[in-house]
Amino acid sequence: MSRERIVTANEHSTDPTDPAPGAAPRPRTLEQFVGQAQLRERLAIALSAAKTRGDSMEHVLLHGPPGLGKTTIAHIVAEEMGTTAFVTSGPALTKGADLVGTLTRMQPGDVLFIDEIHRLPAAVEEYIYPAMEDFKIDFTLDGGMHARVVTYQLKPFTLIGATTRAGLLTAALRSRFGIAHRLDYYEPDELTLILERAATRMGIDLGVDAARVLMAKRSRGTPRICLRLLRRVRDFAQVRGDGTITADVAAEALRLEGVDDLGLDTLDRAYLRVLADTYDGGPAGLEAIAATLGEDSGTLEDVVEPYLLQIGLLARTRQGRQLTAAGATLTGGTRRENGLFE
Repeated sequence: MSRERIVTANEHSTDPTDPAPGAAPRPRTLEQFVGQAQLRERLAIALSAAKTRGDSMEHVLLHGPPGLGKTTIAHIVAEEMGTTAFVTSGPALTKGADLVGTLTRMQPGDVLFIDEIHRLPAAVEEYIYPAMEDFKIDFTLDGGMHARVVTYQLKPFTLIGATTRAGLLTAALRSRFGIAHRLDYYEPDELTLILERAATRMGIDLGVDAARVLMAKRSRGTPRICLRLLRRVRDFAQVRGDGTITADVAAEALRLEGVDDLGLDTLDRAYLRVLADTYDGGPAGLEAIAATLGEDSGTLEDVVEPYLLQIGLLARTRQGRQLTAAGATLTGGTRRENGLFE
């Protein structure tokens, strides 16, 4: 359980970020982007209107689980506007000067993408307000009775903020975004199309449709996981087969990675097994489950439980965590034939 989880939506150090050899390049236009139909339509209208006016696009707030394409959308907006995307994150902007240095380099219409924007320090957030509303920054020079304010005019830009914890944003910051949208998990058909396009770009022989659907169903509705699984299966097919990914090859490769047909991995199954066997299905407290597993309770709450809740295997009650009927059936042996719960 100590190895890096393949089915986590958080970024791995090994996840490719550039269109390097062996990596699937990010989509560069809204037409190439799969899924999130409502968001694509909203952005298409906003982009068309902004280009017609010769203005920068409205500021955009994207929130939802990790791995659904927030960074990709920021790059697409910049590409569609014919400008440059500057990428940073909330924790990286520790002081106002960090933000000011980026904003003063930007040209008209450029995009500033701030990931984990809910983690912006309060001092930095104060600089963002006038920058977003009036495209200016106010500097305070000296102090006391000699203090004076100098205003620096910025070029019009678009701020795209991304967060997995929208509730932690201050009301003042949230209200300054013209477009706010929650990204949803992807359907298996959408993930299958993403796999098909990525395989073509990466030169992978994906084989029959069953192989694509097999991986799509195990990807937790998340493109980042989907593409990560594709790379692992590709390596397995090259070493153990002839390079063609068939349903059998994909199943064996993912079994080796410990990922079952529900997308559960070793830690997920250990959590369910402890709750089922040690605590008789629950209810049980999170700290007790964490102590039994030897895992951090924060890891279980933020990384493991969301997906188990999403697919209906786990329930959070006032008394603690409890298996649902589906979770009890799963751990009770009706699916022991896959060998992963033994």
